[in-house]
Amino acid sequence: MAPTSLSIESWILILVALVAANAAYASRKFLFFKTLEDKHVGWCLLEMGVWYALIGLIGYSLESMIGNVFPKRWEFFAVSLCLFFVAAFPGFTWRFLMKHRNDARG
Repeated sequence: MAPTSLSIESWILILVALVAANAAYASRKFLFFKTLEDKHVGWCLLEMGVWYALIGLIGYSLESMIGNVFPKRWEFFAVSLCLFFVAAFPGFTWRFLMKHRNDARG
């Protein structure tokens, strides 16, 4: 049995998902449009939900172009959401756990 390899589109989708998971923590703006005075964890989680849905739609469209859209039950969404949260840990650490010396909030 030969190991299967991922296509370039799959690798690009994984890279985009990693960037999107951390995008909520990259800026003080909500979805890079609306500036928030204090962007707390709740806003970041809401923004991560939007990015998760967008990445899911991109993945679904890539899968439908192949021709085989496999049924997805709750287990798939539970695992993929957990993986999205794990991928967002570097951004969360940088935003909320590291001390930023030049931050105006103190």
